[in-house]
Formats: sequence, structure tokens, C-alpha cells
Amino acid sequence: MLGVVFTEFMDMVEDRFSADMVDDIIDDAAVSSGGAYTAVGRYDHKEMVALVAALSRHSGLAVDDLIHAFGHHLFGRFVERYPVFFSEVHSPVDFLMSVETHIHTEVRKLYPDAELPSIKSQPIGATQIEVEYASVRPFGILAQGLIEGAMRHFETPCRIHREILETGAKNRVRFVIDMS
Repeated sequence: MLGVVFTEFMDMVEDRFSADMVDDIIDDAAVSSGGAYTAVGRYDHKEMVALVAALSRHSGLAVDDLIHAFGHHLFGRFVERYPVFFSEVHSPVDFLMSVETHIHTEVRKLYPDAELPSIKSQPIGATQIEVEYASVRPFGILAQGLIEGAMRHFETPCRIHREILETGAKNRVRFVIDMS
């Protein structure tokens, strides 16, 4: 996984809990990197799983709730850090349709060896869009948090139905977002 995801996770933990909590979860998770992350580095996604599990143990919050909240946080940070991806986009549908074709293309230019999830989006009617997340990493709930962050950013109320299609070596989740 890209290091920026790890650095943003640590920032969220520090902001929402404390700097001591960051140290506690790094110690508890016993990650091979030692918790020394850089935004431009690459790290095994299992370290993120271990860090979130440690945060769950220390905070008493469910793992899925923490990953979901991180998705919200991460979307807000992406808006701040990468405004170019949002300058020509005026709706959540436009944004979601651009993730795979525009945003991931640009990310691959910066990080040619990045292993990004596949995000396929298609409108289904005038007020719905379907998004399918596929990845070797089990972070469909993170994708949902990111989608909800996009909806909030574009001030679009919605209902999201999540359907887990596949888990294990490959993870696939379908989201149907209803904006009616």
C-alpha cells in the first residue's frame, strides 16, 4: 500500500485519540516497519490490518467502524492534498466515474508500481450509480467511507447498499448509491 495511506492513518489516530495512542498501537501491532512510514513509501497492507486491530483493542471500537471512519478522513485529506482531482468535477457521480480512468491513471504516473484497487463505476438510472471495488486487500469498508466522504463533499444525500461479492484472496464489493 502507498505510504500516504499509512501517514494519513497515523494522523487520524493522533487527531482523534492522541500521540500516545499512535505509539501504543505501533508497539502493540509489532509491525515490521517499526511504524516509520513515509508518504512516498510502500508497505504491506497487513501492517495496516495489524494497526487497525491494535487501535480497536486500545479504543474499544470495532475494526470496521475504525476503517469506515478512516475512509471519511482520507477522502477529506485527498481533497486538501490533491485539489487538481476535484477542480473539474462538480458532482459525486462525475467524481466516482473518474476514479479508475483519471485518478488512478495519474497515481500510477507518480507511483508506477502502486497496487491500486479496481474501482468500476456506472450510472444505473437517473439517480443511482453502481460502484464495484475489487482488490487483494480487504478494505471494502474503507471504500464505503471514501464514497460517503465524496457524497458529503458534494453535499449529496444518499443511501448506500453494500453487497459483498467475494472475500479472501480477492475481495469484491458492490455498492449501489441512491441519490433520490
